[in-house]
Amino acid sequence: MSHYQHPSAIVDEGARIGDGSRIWHFVHVCGGARIGRNVSLGQNVFVGNKVVIGNDCKIQNNVSVYDNVTLEDGVFCGPSAVFTNVYNPRAMVERKHEYRDTLVRKGATLGANCTIICGVTIGEFAFIGAGAVVNHDVPAYALMVGVPARQVGWMSEFGEQLNLPLEGHAEEVCVHSGKRYVLRGRTLEAQEAIA
Repeated sequence: MSHYQHPSAIVDEGARIGDGSRIWHFVHVCGGARIGRNVSLGQNVFVGNKVVIGNDCKIQNNVSVYDNVTLEDGVFCGPSAVFTNVYNPRAMVERKHEYRDTLVRKGATLGANCTIICGVTIGEFAFIGAGAVVNHDVPAYALMVGVPARQVGWMSEFGEQLNLPLEGHAEEVCVHSGKRYVLRGRTLEAQEAIA
């Protein structure tokens, strides 16, 4: 098994692309990129040299994944989501040595047209709303909206908002998966369903 590549896509020599991945119209993957299995790169996606994309990710149309961005398994990037890698860019000042690492953990969703300012970590299964601007680390399972992004709730791994306070001690069971979500302070953890 190998990957599918549309004839209009450009994949530079050296890029590693996992089995079952799909690279659609007008995509450009640079030679240093590492892309996992069963990844979908939508129309007009750019993937830089120093980029790692895990298995089962979906990168929708018009997303540029620049150097120093890592996406773990199962990340969803909505259409026109934006990554940066320099905090204070200037056209006439060379700052490639100042790239900041951005990490998006397993299962996170980045909504359409959101902007991820470089140097942050987005926790596993966090959910960034459409158009939000993330300029600080995001906890696992957090629902973030606005400019700048602020937490307004918690999301399940299934992708639905949980009826939990932002902080305190509480728990809820997902009706879809049976997973139990336990809030302790400002940290939410998921526990496997009990058979």
